[in-house]
Amino acid sequence: MSLLNNLQLMSRYNQWMNQKVYQTAQKLDHEKIKQDQGAFFGSILGTLNHIFVADVIWLRRFSQYPQQYKSLNHLPELTSYTALDQIVADDLEAWYQSRHELDLVIINWCQEISSVDLDHGLQYTDTKGQQYQKNFGQLIQHFFNHQTHHRGQVSTLINQQGVDLGVTDLLMIIPEQLDPHES
Repeated sequence: MSLLNNLQLMSRYNQWMNQKVYQTAQKLDHEKIKQDQGAFFGSILGTLNHIFVADVIWLRRFSQYPQQYKSLNHLPELTSYTALDQIVADDLEAWYQSRHELDLVIINWCQEISSVDLDHGLQYTDTKGQQYQKNFGQLIQHFFNHQTHHRGQVSTLINQQGVDLGVTDLLMIIPEQLDPHES
């Protein structure tokens, strides 16, 4: 599997997992979703907001790539591009509406990327004002890894509220592949 195919798979995994988180978190009342459970971003909703904010920040950086991906032309606005703990949605429904739209942007964007794009560098400035130039493909891998890392925290926070998120393995969306040597 090429890196490009893997990134496209990860875009679908991201959407699938966000749908699972939403459907599962709906079983909890609003106060439990907002309850500070001692996680880095406090609550379930705080962590979900962080993932959304970080995604938008990274997608804005990716939109500066010379290829100028059309899917990234209309990204959500944030009040700050340095505050990783900002709350963009104060309830689960508002979060999911924004999240669902962003997930479609991510899937479409990953269809626009070419394998050649992944080998080039991307210059960007982080939230602390530091400038970097790193491999574009590896930065996109970081983008998806960051989501997965924090959704793992969300899974734990949901579980601590007595609700099971269920199977979250990427394996669940990898399609079956027939052995080409078997007839």
